[in-house]
Amino acid sequence: MTKDRIFLVLSLFIAFVFIQSLFFKFADAPETQHIFGTLDAWAAGFGLAGIFAPTGLFSQYVIGSAELVASILILTGSFFARYRALQGIGGLLGTAIMTGAITFHLFTPLGVDVQNDGGTLFIMACIVWASGLIIGVSRLAAIRSFIIIQPDPAA
Repeated sequence: MTKDRIFLVLSLFIAFVFIQSLFFKFADAPETQHIFGTLDAWAAGFGLAGIFAPTGLFSQYVIGSAELVASILILTGSFFARYRALQGIGGLLGTAIMTGAITFHLFTPLGVDVQNDGGTLFIMACIVWASGLIIGVSRLAAIRSFIIIQPDPAA
């Protein structure tokens, strides 16, 4: 299996996880209410009540939107070779999002086993984190080329 195919499989996995979770986040599903409600109650103990509430800085809508952006970047970079850097940027964004998720699973009352799911959400977050990191680090050269404006040789 070539490196690009491995990156495609990892990218499709990340996009699948993020996109399938959008329904839960954007529809304010009971699972989402539990997760973000637990986090908001925990944050209130530090004087940050409302930060995970539906209108808060880190609400399910903000996190879901970031996951959607990461998915779009990853898929665009996966299917259009000219934009491979976007795959890397999306992978790093996904890693950043999942760093937060993993941290909250480990260090808040949310815990690893959310509503008796056997740790599925936590395991998925870890796999997405690692996949995004692999893609992002592997695409660093493409990201640098994409971000740094090259001088116009005709000028």
